[in-house]
Amino acid sequence: MTLIRRRLKQEIQLATGTSARSFLDPAVLARLSAVPLFSRRPMQGSVSGRHSSRHRGSSVEFAEYRRYVQGDDLRRVDWRAFGRTERYYVKEFEADTNLRCCMVLDTSGSMEFGSRGITKIHYAKQLAGALAYLAVQQGDAVGLSCVAGTRVAELPPRRNPAHLSAIFDALEQAEPQGETQLGAMLHELAESVAQRALIVIFSDFFLPTDELRDCFEHLRFRKHDITVFQLLDPLELAFEFQRPMRFLDMEGGSSVFADPTEITDRYHQALATFLTEFKKMMLESRTDYHRVTIDTSYEKVFMNFLAGRHDSQGVR
Repeated sequence: MTLIRRRLKQEIQLATGTSARSFLDPAVLARLSAVPLFSRRPMQGSVSGRHSSRHRGSSVEFAEYRRYVQGDDLRRVDWRAFGRTERYYVKEFEADTNLRCCMVLDTSGSMEFGSRGITKIHYAKQLAGALAYLAVQQGDAVGLSCVAGTRVAELPPRRNPAHLSAIFDALEQAEPQGETQLGAMLHELAESVAQRALIVIFSDFFLPTDELRDCFEHLRFRKHDITVFQLLDPLELAFEFQRPMRFLDMEGGSSVFADPTEITDRYHQALATFLTEFKKMMLESRTDYHRVTIDTSYEKVFMNFLAGRHDSQGVR
């Protein structure tokens, strides 16, 4: 088993050039490769794959009977059902297809923050890199949009391994800067990407909840399968400061000098209100929501993501 895993790691290194990728670990990818990525909703792909389709087709999994209509293939008529009912019924089977996975990486200034030796942007790159690799390996199309004050990079979904290297290059070069334009980007993505795609968003989502709600309702209306990784630093949650200091807005706003002992209670109350409203919004939009503190192993977070999708794959 150790020899097989070692060979798999070597193949991953050759296929992805992970020795030059600061955010990829071949050992982690080798372990994650054993778990398939499934969609939670029927997809509308271009070739045969492992995901449920919104259309009926050829497969080993029976779906339902329907009445025969003129023009149906006679080979699909259930003659046993005809013998019992003297009516013509056609067997329908589940069709399987591939998916389009569109990753959205928030590269605004706040993603540069990190208090435990890792920043939110680096953690997001680790998750996005693992997702891109697994999707391409199983024949799915993957794209990437990096967005901050301006569109940093945009790669449309494709299935070929060469495209995977382009995605890794874009992730490697992405640097946080400026204000977030995530809301406008999500509205644009909802319209520009064909219906029934997997949309995966990596961000801290420090935006007004009303603006975010409009975005997710738009994506849901377009029948996309939405996944959100909300990345938060432990210090943002704990707010453990002991002396007066100057707090900087990493997205270009003004700085504030304050005594933490005077604002801690108000900070925790405001943060708790925001996180509660955000989680409620995720439930209402049926989003696959993962709140992550970036001191957690990204392999564990990603494995939980894959396992949850395996339990709810292809819900119609």
